[in-house]
Amino acid sequence: MSESPATGTADGATQVFVDHRELLFAIVYNILGSVADTDDVLQETWLSWTGRAHRTPLEGITNPRAYLVRIAVNHALARRAAITRRRETYVGPWLPEPLLDEPAPEDSADDRALRSESVSLAMLVVLESLTPLERAVFVLNEVFGYAHTEIAEVIDRSPAAVRQLAHRAREHVHARRPRYQAHPRVRRQATERFVEAALGGDIAALMEILAPDVTVWTDGGGKASGGLRPVHGRDKAARLFAGYATRRGTGFDLRYRRVNGDDSAVLFAGESPYAVMVMDLTADGEQVSGVYIVTNPEKLAHVRRDEENQESGADETRAEEGERA
Repeated sequence: MSESPATGTADGATQVFVDHRELLFAIVYNILGSVADTDDVLQETWLSWTGRAHRTPLEGITNPRAYLVRIAVNHALARRAAITRRRETYVGPWLPEPLLDEPAPEDSADDRALRSESVSLAMLVVLESLTPLERAVFVLNEVFGYAHTEIAEVIDRSPAAVRQLAHRAREHVHARRPRYQAHPRVRRQATERFVEAALGGDIAALMEILAPDVTVWTDGGGKASGGLRPVHGRDKAARLFAGYATRRGTGFDLRYRRVNGDDSAVLFAGESPYAVMVMDLTADGEQVSGVYIVTNPEKLAHVRRDEENQESGADETRAEEGERA
């Protein structure tokens, strides 16, 4: 008799993990905001899962998906402590590691849908202010639709405690991050106008497209260009980009990519990624309220210049996608 994937064979355990890998990646990345740390957590999850398969049969696990999610989330919560320690000595503003929406050709439709379940970079910045448990609960409940009772089993808390964590997280996030109201095409057009003005050093255009209370974060991590503090206000931000354009010139290759679900700019210097620029917009989509620039090469290590994925502008059909967090 052939065994189901949930049996105690090594091959069966491997197949179960592979079947759920994209889900695990999406959940853990939204909890950690780091591709590299997410990959490490998935490796730890794999070792825990296969070790369990070697010790005892897996037939008794009636819901392998829930079991794997529990392993992954708890490894992710443990990893948060290490990330917090690294942050204490980090040079300049820290931003989440950008996740480019570039599915592999062999990915299934379900895999692509799961990988796209990343919240925006701006939302990830807001989630950094939550406690680790609040963030895990928010991600599982708000992004992936887990019920409070399911989350309680994942993090080993009572349903009442989970409801309290969810309430605190939701209130905190909604107070700091209103949802988009503008049509995706409007947001895309505003993004492209800003990028053109910023790279061209056009002060007048920058003053028009930037919101009065705009903030610019640049994450170089002490390894690449980047300010030590965020820049607040339209005047300062416009001067920053104008001066930057003057110093750097036009020697970059600009590509528009989907980053954490939003149309964004990726700059290449030769064959190497130089910066990822993600724009947060006002509710009407007419102005840029936040600019997140990642130049730290360690956070750009997974950014590839794949000519098949290059676009001079965002794909028109993508602009029709639904609103994102």
